Amino acid sequence: MADTLAGPASGTPQPLPEFPMPREARCPFDPPPALKDLQEQAPVTKVRLWDGSEPWLVTRYADQRTVLGDPRVSADTDSPGYPTKASPEGGEGKLGFIMMDDPEHARLRRMVTAPFAIKRVEALRPAVQKIVDDLIDGLLGRPGPVDLVEEFALPVPSLVICELLGVPYDDHAFFQDNTKTMVHRDATPEQRGRASREVAGYLAALIGKRLAEPRDDLLSSIAGRVTAGEIDHQQATEMALLLLIAGHETTANMIALGTLALLRNPDQLALLRENDDPKFVAGAVEELLRYLHITHLGRRRAVTGDIEIGGQVLRAGEGVIMANEIANRDPEVFPDPDRLDLTRDARRHVAFGFGVHQCLGQPLARMELQVVYGTLYKRIPTLKPACALEDVRFKNDAFIYGVHELPVSW
Repeated sequence: MADTLAGPASGTPQPLPEFPMPREARCPFDPPPALKDLQEQAPVTKVRLWDGSEPWLVTRYADQRTVLGDPRVSADTDSPGYPTKASPEGGEGKLGFIMMDDPEHARLRRMVTAPFAIKRVEALRPAVQKIVDDLIDGLLGRPGPVDLVEEFALPVPSLVICELLGVPYDDHAFFQDNTKTMVHRDATPEQRGRASREVAGYLAALIGKRLAEPRDDLLSSIAGRVTAGEIDHQQATEMALLLLIAGHETTANMIALGTLALLRNPDQLALLRENDDPKFVAGAVEELLRYLHITHLGRRRAVTGDIEIGGQVLRAGEGVIMANEIANRDPEVFPDPDRLDLTRDARRHVAFGFGVHQCLGQPLARMELQVVYGTLYKRIPTLKPACALEDVRFKNDAFIYGVHELPVSW
């Protein structure tokens, strides 16, 4: 396999770019500058991972959708060429049906689709509104500064997903501590494995209780599939683990990172704070999802049949990575893409992916963000950062991008 590519102008060989690429510290909301250069000059190109493997990197919006919608790519981490690991310390592992292919992927996904349907999610909106209002009441009842991550961004989705699954919220600290370890890029395989086993063991026990005494919750629904013989207890546990992690870690990071981005763009924050139109709030959520892409290590696939993309032929057995954050900054789709513009129609973004593997929980995430972004800044109109931007610790060390803490006052 060649380990060089031609320079854009001279034609002279150059070393393959290494992936992932560092962000510019002064622009923490933007994708790495090297990604923008590749999107302009070499939109489908080989990159080098830490282990020396050389998957393809796809950076343009249209090309990414083409790849993600093509049946000749596999989400299965066991497929030859799959670019699994994101660092020497270990990769994401095989987390439930999202890392499977059809028909098994579709079979398992259908079992948990109903609770995330738009009508079912909308029925939860009053409960989510109460959760948000109660947490804001708690913030206002104490002097600042406070850490918005710990006191608000994490509890909102934790409360919501625990209620949906039927997990006692009293155990939320246990889940948050362990899931932080599971998605921390620099955690050792032993640390990550231990945290995963702790949570999986807890969920397996809880599913066992639901087998004996079903309730009106998602864990009972999953347990019912075990009773019907459609899945075994291990598969049920993996499914619950996936929903729990996906249901709070990603949304929590969007709440905190979105708040910081708005505080850094006061003109856009004013638009959101002063507008009561639910359609405007929903549109603002879509723009923030486009502008801030928290799954910053790319969607990874293995090629199972030759595909031509952007003038390059991706061969069976090769890996391919879709750098989602730069696709959402593609000027061919989103004019002036590096500007946060809450009046923009950003619904075509790929924050939730594309194709059969697009995010199952996106209706729930959207609704939670609409409630948060539509409430927090109205109820605390003087909300402001309690530290300088350069003192904020961004999660460059995690699989999911965000901030470790966000001190705020009012």
